[in-house]
Amino acid sequence: MLIKNISVLYGKDLDYIQHTNVRISDQAFEAINVNPKPKEESYDCEGFLMVPGFINAHTHVGDSIAKDIGIEYGVDEKIHPIRGFKKKILRNSSSSHLTSFIRSSCLSMIKKGITTFVDFREDGLNGIELLRKAVSGLPIRSIILGRTEYYQDFRSIKKNTPLPASKKDELTKLLKKCDGLGMSGPNENSDSVLKYCSNIKKIRAIHSAETIESCKISKKITGKTETQRALLLKPHFLVHMTHASKKDLLLVAKHKTSIVVCPRANAALAEGIPDVTLMMKTGCNIAIGTDNVMINSTDMFREMDYLWKVSMGTQKKRLSPKYILKMVTVNAANMLQNKKIGTIQPHNFADCIFIDKHDIDLEPMHNPHASIVHRASENVVKAVMIGGKIVFGKI
Repeated sequence: MLIKNISVLYGKDLDYIQHTNVRISDQAFEAINVNPKPKEESYDCEGFLMVPGFINAHTHVGDSIAKDIGIEYGVDEKIHPIRGFKKKILRNSSSSHLTSFIRSSCLSMIKKGITTFVDFREDGLNGIELLRKAVSGLPIRSIILGRTEYYQDFRSIKKNTPLPASKKDELTKLLKKCDGLGMSGPNENSDSVLKYCSNIKKIRAIHSAETIESCKISKKITGKTETQRALLLKPHFLVHMTHASKKDLLLVAKHKTSIVVCPRANAALAEGIPDVTLMMKTGCNIAIGTDNVMINSTDMFREMDYLWKVSMGTQKKRLSPKYILKMVTVNAANMLQNKKIGTIQPHNFADCIFIDKHDIDLEPMHNPHASIVHRASENVVKAVMIGGKIVFGKI
C-alpha cells in the first residue's frame, strides 16, 4: 500500500515533512519518500497529516462504569485500593456490564487516535481476564499490568513484613497472563515486598507522590520519601509524581526511570499539577496518561492541550509543543522499551493518525506541532490506522 502526497511527522524528532509518499507493507512502515510501483494499491492523501498513533501511558479502564460518581470526593474516598468506594462499585457490578463499558472506552480511544494504552488492572486474574475479554477483537494495542489484591498496613510496612508464600504463587500465575506489574503504591507495600517484586522480568510500574498526604505518610512511617521507596521496585516507570521534590526527580533520572504524568486527573481531584518543566530539567523521560475513566476522559488531545498551557501558566516558562507531542508518542515508546511503536519510520508498526490539515480549526497550519497540541480534537481525525489497517474513518 502506498500513501501518496501526504505530510508526515517523521522519526524520533517528529520532523515535519511537507509532501511525501509512505509505503506500508506487512503491518509496518516499509519506506518513505518512494516512487509508486506499477499496479500498486495507492491512496492520494493530499491535505492530510500523518501523525504517530498516540500512546496512553496510564489508564484504569476497569472503572469505566463509574463515570463522575462522587465528583466532590478526593483521592482516598474515591480510588484508594482499600478504602475507596471505587472498589465497592466494581465488586457490586456484573462482569457483563463492566466488560461492556471497558470496551466502549477502548472504542473511544481508537476514535481519538490512541493506538496503544497501558492499563493498571486491579482484581488479580479476574481483572486481567475481564480486560482481555473486553478488548477481544479490537485492534487497539493493550498493555496489561496486573496486581495481586494484597495491601499491607502501616504496622506491616514498619516491620518490613515479606510477601506471603501464597501471594508469591498468585503473583507468578498472574504474571503469565499479563504484560507486567502495576502496583498501587509504596504506602501499601513494605520494602521487602518492593524488593521481591523488583526481580520480575516483565514491565514494573507503581504510583508515587500523587498527593501531599501520601508523601507525608511515607516520611512518617519509614523516614523515606515515597519516591525513594518506589524506586526499590526498580520500576520502568512511576505514575503521577505530582509532589515529587527536585531531589527525588534527580534520583529518578539517575535510575533512568520514566514518569507518567496525569495532569487532568490530578487537577480533577484537586491534587495539583505535575511540574513537567522541573522533570525535563532534571533529565526525566516523561509520558502522559489519562488515568481513571471514572475521573477523566480518555482523550490525549485534551490532555496535551491542558498540560501545555497549565505548565506554562504555573511555571511562567515556555514549553515546546513538539515536546508535549513526543510525550504521547516517542517518549512513551521509550518508556515501554518498545521500538516498534511511537514513531513513523521504516520497520515500525504502521500505527498512525490521519489529520485533516484543512479542517476549519487548523487551517492555516503554520506550526503543525502546536496545531495538534492545542487546536486539534477528535473532530480533525479523518482516519486511524493500526498495524497497516484502517480501523476508524477512511482515507
